[in-house]
Amino acid sequence: MHKSGFVNIIGKPNVGKSTLMNSLVGEKLSIITPKAQTTRHRIMGIVNGEDFQIVYSDTPGIIKPAYKLQEGMMHFVEGAYEDADVLLLVIDIKDKNIDEAIIEKLITLEVPILVLLNKVDLSEQQELDDLFDQWKFRLPKAQIIPVSALNKFNLTTVLNAILSHLPEAQPFFPKDELTDKSQRFFISEIIREKILLYYKKEIPYSSEVIIDTFKEEAKITKIRAEIIVERETQRAIIIGHQGLAIKKLGTAARRDIENFLGKHVFLELFVKVNKDWRSKEGELKKFGYM
Repeated sequence: MHKSGFVNIIGKPNVGKSTLMNSLVGEKLSIITPKAQTTRHRIMGIVNGEDFQIVYSDTPGIIKPAYKLQEGMMHFVEGAYEDADVLLLVIDIKDKNIDEAIIEKLITLEVPILVLLNKVDLSEQQELDDLFDQWKFRLPKAQIIPVSALNKFNLTTVLNAILSHLPEAQPFFPKDELTDKSQRFFISEIIREKILLYYKKEIPYSSEVIIDTFKEEAKITKIRAEIIVERETQRAIIIGHQGLAIKKLGTAARRDIENFLGKHVFLELFVKVNKDWRSKEGELKKFGYM
């Protein structure tokens, strides 16, 4: 008997979804930063056992969209509701505000739901017990599991719960595949992660990274990437005084890309202005958000 299915991870921003995804898959697939809305796309990670295949899916944090890019991001969340065989709702144990819209949506679903109370290493037992009871009351059919995605606490319990709900099916992907995304996608995400870490305010959220060229040679891989921003002032900030900021960005990104590819990398970064790209449907389609 072989089991296969889609296990989709949802939750509000900054609840630890990406950390959970990476811990469950055993690889860094989703970028992680302290800033909200780090994940923009739906990223799949594939885990194979002798008699199962789990296709995990990390989604953007659930928000109320303010512009077209965020609308596109929320389409990925809607897709995760629709095609899940098992749904993982990740909750930050310190977040006392339960989103009623999420509850209303989940109550209508027929799929098994696991509510993961994340960051239990930061909580007191009474706090955990109260939150456990609150979610059990709101979603009585759901299984509530306390976890620490960062410390990988109780993830075996999560895995066993998932396997108990997976339908019998043949694998959806070849057994040697780890993800549905390309090398170019992950390289662009590595660069975007550094933008999120090194720049403040609106800069990270106004930026997109496109890999223009990816050329593998015998001893080195040559990569040319464009950083798209919305304003000339943002372009100037990305580059920095005498190009120092973009040099720092490029050095950090190159190191991580070399670790990812396992070979030397020559990385060129360019900054291009595409005015109000986050609100243009055509641009969002080109960047894979719609």
